[in-house]
Amino acid sequence: MEIDKLETVKVNAKTLSICCKVSDRFTASLMSAAGTVIHSQDDGYVPDFMPGQHYGDYIILDIDIDTGMVTNWKKPTPEQIQEWIKGADE
Repeated sequence: MEIDKLETVKVNAKTLSICCKVSDRFTASLMSAAGTVIHSQDDGYVPDFMPGQHYGDYIILDIDIDTGMVTNWKKPTPEQIQEWIKGADE
């Protein structure tokens, strides 16, 4: 006779992967070192410099569970940040 038996197995959980569809509702603020808002975006597309194949509609973040650090983040260039700010002004 075959039966199912559930067993608890320890695993080393490492990454929390988050994918969230924002559908043109992305909001973000770029802050100065002093905490003042340099640029703010409300209700728009996800900027191109965000990680993953997001097509402007998704936030895709991989977070290291132990450190809380976003592991798929690539530092945007000054040009990418300026393009994001410029795009909001047009």
